[in-house]
Amino acid sequence: MKKQEIDHILVKMLDYHRDVSDLNFTVGKPMQVESAGELIPVEIKPNFKALSPFQTEILALNLINQDRRLTKTMLTEGSCDLSYSLPGKARFRINIFSQGGNLSIVLRKLESKIPTIQERNLPKTMYQIAQEKNGLVFVTGATGSGKTTTLAAVLDEINETKSVHVITLEDPVEYQHPHKKSTFKQRELGLDFDTYASGLRASLRQAPKVILVGEMRDRETVEIGLSAAETGHLVLTTLHTVDAGSTVNRVIGMFPNEDERQIRIRLADAVRWVVCQRLVPKIGGGRVATFEIMGTNLRVQDTILHGESDGKTFYDIMEASGAFGMVTFDEHLVGLYEEGQITQETAMAFASQRGIVGRGIDSVKSARGETTTDIEKLEIDSAYNKAL
Repeated sequence: MKKQEIDHILVKMLDYHRDVSDLNFTVGKPMQVESAGELIPVEIKPNFKALSPFQTEILALNLINQDRRLTKTMLTEGSCDLSYSLPGKARFRINIFSQGGNLSIVLRKLESKIPTIQERNLPKTMYQIAQEKNGLVFVTGATGSGKTTTLAAVLDEINETKSVHVITLEDPVEYQHPHKKSTFKQRELGLDFDTYASGLRASLRQAPKVILVGEMRDRETVEIGLSAAETGHLVLTTLHTVDAGSTVNRVIGMFPNEDERQIRIRLADAVRWVVCQRLVPKIGGGRVATFEIMGTNLRVQDTILHGESDGKTFYDIMEASGAFGMVTFDEHLVGLYEEGQITQETAMAFASQRGIVGRGIDSVKSARGETTTDIEKLEIDSAYNKAL
């Protein structure tokens, strides 16, 4: 299979539907594209009603393009990551993986235009994050929830406002930042460094002020990241966790029990912000991001040091600290409902605590003069006392 043939297939798939985010090749299924969270079968000529193991394997091997490192990673670990460019059309982050003895391929379309905080309608807190001088910033969420886009917007704000040296360690490089006020060095896993830990350790000798680590995958990377944050660097990174509390617990859980006290002390000093995000269905189609944001203050530091307890959880602190830029998922969902971006059903489905979201929606409805219950024709039973 020639590169022109691969490019032809990818272009046809991209143009098949609006707002395509992923291309999916799975044995036994037709070629599929993902749009607004839904998989849509693609009809192109010749028509592939069900891809064969041979077809997906040929495509995978052509994408790997005889790269020895990728071939070894694929054979030993069962999956590999790479990037691919369609000149003038799009760039992709690709994961090729084995399932049931067959190869599957998922291509995530990468945005070519650098997002900004204003364009993406991100919380104003992102401007504060971009102004931080040092410490650790975690952006967390499930795969495909927009973590990379949020970090790219924060880096763009730094690029616009600060004259600093920025080093990014990515797998692969997604957004290619131009040099504006800042100087950017973007390094790709496998091409420029072999592991996040070694790349991060090397970056400390490259005089950066800001370091982006694509993902904190292991204890060694977390430890070096903590050291970098403690020595005056701003370290931005991602984790696959669902909320602020689980992010802190996940980092602590990477270390043995005998080191827990020391790690809690270091985390309390180093963490500046934890930003968690999810994508939820939007009214009229598409998806909108909802956020949970936890900054650092004395209460947060104390809770990191001693753990959560009844009445003193990270959720309670965020709920009481809205004036400092903190917000819970539930508060943000109610805000999106108030703006008319999501339905009541969506807000309730993605709520962390449904009771709180329900009360928030009722308050919004009351302010609008809408009914908050479907119970009608309630009246006092005047005969009750007489019967007694």
